[in-house]
Amino acid sequence: MTQHVQQSAQSAPTRPDLLDATREHEQVVVANDPASGLRAIVAIHSTALGPALGGTRFFPYASSADALADVLDLSRGMTYKAALAGLDLGGGKAVIVGDPAAVRARGGEEALLRAYGRFVESLGGRYRTACDVGTSSPDMDLIARETRHVTGRTVALGGAGDSSVLTAFGVHQGLRAAARHAWGTESLDGRRVGVAGVGKVGRHLVGLLLADGARVVITDVARGAVDRVREEHPEVEVVADAAALVAEPLDVYAPCALGHALTDEVVETLSARIVCGAANNQLAHAGVEKTMLERGIVYAPDYCVNAGGLIQVADELDPSGFSFERAQQRARGIHATTAAVLETAASEGVSPALAADRLAERRIREVGRLRGIWIG
Repeated sequence: MTQHVQQSAQSAPTRPDLLDATREHEQVVVANDPASGLRAIVAIHSTALGPALGGTRFFPYASSADALADVLDLSRGMTYKAALAGLDLGGGKAVIVGDPAAVRARGGEEALLRAYGRFVESLGGRYRTACDVGTSSPDMDLIARETRHVTGRTVALGGAGDSSVLTAFGVHQGLRAAARHAWGTESLDGRRVGVAGVGKVGRHLVGLLLADGARVVITDVARGAVDRVREEHPEVEVVADAAALVAEPLDVYAPCALGHALTDEVVETLSARIVCGAANNQLAHAGVEKTMLERGIVYAPDYCVNAGGLIQVADELDPSGFSFERAQQRARGIHATTAAVLETAASEGVSPALAADRLAERRIREVGRLRGIWIG
């Protein structure tokens, strides 16, 4: 069922770019299970700090090349996220190629997810999975019937449950640190915050922002997501799409949907002083961070502030079992980490993204060298 892409001699003649594309990663593995329809890729970026932990994204990619590019980007981000959060974990990610709604509509999710669980088990603990876009805690319960290497299960089965709660909590902690850096106060009272994407994480973030006294403007491609937030918080404003939101007068822009939201055009248009959101891989390309720095926009790096969900599911691995209180206390540390990143960036005259990279790489280099190779 599995194919180790980096070790496949047959792949080189037909895909001469594949080894170059995966050069930075320790292992990239493809799974195909025709009986269930499973088509998946697991990318293990680094195990220098421990076994790789990262969610499984179930998404209808337009091509296998798009799926590969996404899983490579996401897995690298997980390495840096875990390192900056102080976790003894490496970085990995998985994608399942397909439309989750269509699979569920025909009742095929159990067979597919259990086949995926067997795939994860075959990796021997080098990769541990969790929820991501298109997957949920009940899905992790199904996967757990085939593998020990899964987190984010339902609370009923001893798991951490919905990790979006602490993801939003961590983003909120990071935003308050960014506010102090930008304005000298953590208060968001009266600040206008635009939230692009109000799914699981964005919806929780909206509630936290409103409790802080912020004025919130939202948008989402899914009308149902907008309607749910409006039912809970009728005071929020709604705009048509992300382009309209970016054009609004904002103090804070919070991208909470899919990646690459921060393009040259978006950054040139933004009036917001702070960018701080839950989406992974927000920068469309490396030059965007330089433009934000030049425009005086305080950017709280995504993998720094959105680590709350990773912290939550990582706590499930504790021998004593999951403790929400312990995980939340650790997620509070995102405030101090964000402040350290922004202070380092200011003192060294670099972008916050580069400062965050340097801090993460320092821990990977120093702690990874001390730990040697982890034993599962």
